[in-house]
Amino acid sequence: QVQLVESGGGLVQAGGSLKLSCTASGRTWTTNTMAWFRQAPGNQREFVAAIAWYGGAPKYEDSVKGRFTVSGSTRRTLYLQMDTLKPEDTAVYYCAAGSNYSPSALKDDYDYWGQGTQVTVSA
Repeated sequence: QVQLVESGGGLVQAGGSLKLSCTASGRTWTTNTMAWFRQAPGNQREFVAAIAWYGGAPKYEDSVKGRFTVSGSTRRTLYLQMDTLKPEDTAVYYCAAGSNYSPSALKDDYDYWGQGTQVTVSA
């Protein structure tokens, strides 16, 4: 099993920045990709960004390209730097980990999930 704990959420004004962190513990050597998803009230959980530990370009959802940056190291720490935040970025942000070798936007490709951290962007 892999345990994931997110942190760094909060309230920020539009145009501001936040950096989310995800700390992994347990059988982290079984994971090859990690990702961020988000879920706004009344909406389905959607993909934000993903990174593979074997290299290659990270994958981003179109609306966050150029504003968000995903990074991490040693399969135990994942970050999401969020700049130029917009009110529509308001959501609970979830960290996920999976065994696939390529970054994926599909929820089903991830086996482990954190509890989420709230991000609220005011207009």
